[in-house]
Amino acid sequence: MGPFILDVNGCELDAEERELLAHPTVGGVIFFSRNYHDREQLTALVRSIRAVKPGLLLTVDHEGGRVQRFRNGFFPLPASGKLAALNHPERQDLLADAGWLMAAELLAHDIDLSFAPVLDLERGSEVIGDRSFGCDPQPVIDNAGAYLRGMSDAGMAAVAKHFPGHGSVRADSHKESPVDERELAEIEQADLVPFKALIAQGMIQGVMPAHVIYRSVDERPAGFSSFWLNEVLRRRLGFNGLIFSDDLTMEGAAVAGGYAERARQALAAGCDLLLACNHRAGAVSIIDSLPHDLQPNLSSLRKKDNAGPAHLYGSRRWREAAGRLRRIGAEQGWND
Repeated sequence: MGPFILDVNGCELDAEERELLAHPTVGGVIFFSRNYHDREQLTALVRSIRAVKPGLLLTVDHEGGRVQRFRNGFFPLPASGKLAALNHPERQDLLADAGWLMAAELLAHDIDLSFAPVLDLERGSEVIGDRSFGCDPQPVIDNAGAYLRGMSDAGMAAVAKHFPGHGSVRADSHKESPVDERELAEIEQADLVPFKALIAQGMIQGVMPAHVIYRSVDERPAGFSSFWLNEVLRRRLGFNGLIFSDDLTMEGAAVAGGYAERARQALAAGCDLLLACNHRAGAVSIIDSLPHDLQPNLSSLRKKDNAGPAHLYGSRRWREAAGRLRRIGAEQGWND
């Protein structure tokens, strides 16, 4: 499987997409809300993708709250920050329930991976907000750690984002190129702490860097910076998993040049897998530019065997975890 993760346009594959998925540089698919109508349709779409190329890594952003791609028929997950902010004796258990529910439901529908959790500290970012597990390092470690235990219990790998931390810049890297002016020492004492701790605990299999420029450290965004990816993430933090680029079509990636050049620079900096979404021409230019011998080992990210939706929704654990989250949602007014 190649390093490129492709998006598709609708609820069914078209002829061009079948051809692109078969290309040797394509190793996965990322789903969006436009790819989902109901669970039956999603199952059919997944089967059609698997029929083109068995072994593709199927992924989605499905954190909960405002970042949940599949809704009608899927459990309505609360935002992680809402759970993390609870003054509740069972907060950690509820976070583990949320991680398990999110992962188990996707795995039951033959989807390998959700790009979660967010390890950013929430310190005023308009794009992070209640996606974060807290404002300070230790609460993020504790709360995200509980969520990660739930994901792991379900059998899903974790992809931590947005390294080394997007939470202290207000700008949205989907729309512009954010710049963080802090010195490295300040970032090391705050934003990097959750990444360091949870990597050391062996809970993180993948990392996604931010399209943020940390100007006192490197003039390039983190996802194009060998310093951030190789020196800090690999060497200092000891991370030996896979590194995903964030979406190379985002405005925060534009400083690296055209689409093929963005891909080249991301790979050169240390990314193992590349995302380019919502721009078919850009995706095609990247696919055509990649060498065919790039074959990242995706085994650590693939889903474990799963019995499917009927088994999941009939299980005691599903009923209990969903019931606890529904009750806390009703108490907090989240379900209104």
